[in-house]
Amino acid sequence: MEFSMTYELIKYLCNMISKATVKLIHSLGLKKNRDKEGLFVAEGPKVVADLLAVASPLHLIATSEWFAGHRMEMNQWGKVKISEVTEDELRKASFQKTPQQVIGVFPIPETEAQDTATDMPGRQLCLALDGVQDPGNLGTIIRIADWFGIEHVYCSEDTADAYNPKVVQATMGSIARVKVHSINLPQFITHLPEGVPIYGTLLDGQNIYTQELSANGLIVMGNEGKGISEEIRKLVTHKLFIPSFPPDTDTAESLNVAIATAVTCAEFRRRIS
Repeated sequence: MEFSMTYELIKYLCNMISKATVKLIHSLGLKKNRDKEGLFVAEGPKVVADLLAVASPLHLIATSEWFAGHRMEMNQWGKVKISEVTEDELRKASFQKTPQQVIGVFPIPETEAQDTATDMPGRQLCLALDGVQDPGNLGTIIRIADWFGIEHVYCSEDTADAYNPKVVQATMGSIARVKVHSINLPQFITHLPEGVPIYGTLLDGQNIYTQELSANGLIVMGNEGKGISEEIRKLVTHKLFIPSFPPDTDTAESLNVAIATAVTCAEFRRRIS
């Protein structure tokens, strides 16, 4: 009875979605506005649920069906603004062609200070992305990192923004668990503790399946078309190559960067399983 009363009270207090809210959500499609407001948009039951487990949203916009399934959780959301909407109203606010029940507006999390961040690859396996520009690739890579227990992804300044709505959607909720840092990548690498291995996937690298791999260090993945930049190549201490099979036969010219990341992470984790 208590939960039912709370739900009815929230329904009574909540407003229909306003034009100003729709305008704010749409504005967050641009990085400059996300940076200015410190907010990003997440959509769909899976992504929003994963984020709700670790963060309090500023605003939840959802259908009555979605709210009805989350009555017991509402007391834990604090002062979040709630808007119960129809499917048509949800569609007007959504970035998706087919929106799924709920949109959440969340604060962009703060990342570790530089000195703390540079210590991570010395203690655990981390990923670095050098100019990965496709939002779908970035989102998939964050999801891959989550799957393989990689907690930190360091992105160069010309890598896509991790809080782009397309990236957030492609992570399928992994953005809630993986810490994504936007940094000056060359500077970051040069400030890593001495002896930290810097792995890079390069065409002139050594067969990944025959090389010694460590449980810590930084794995650098490059741009979709150009690969790892020349500046970063000079900082790589262990060059790796994913061979095609069978050897010496015509195959695809290259692997998609997200697929290459999955293969690389799987091989690193296989060695310590």
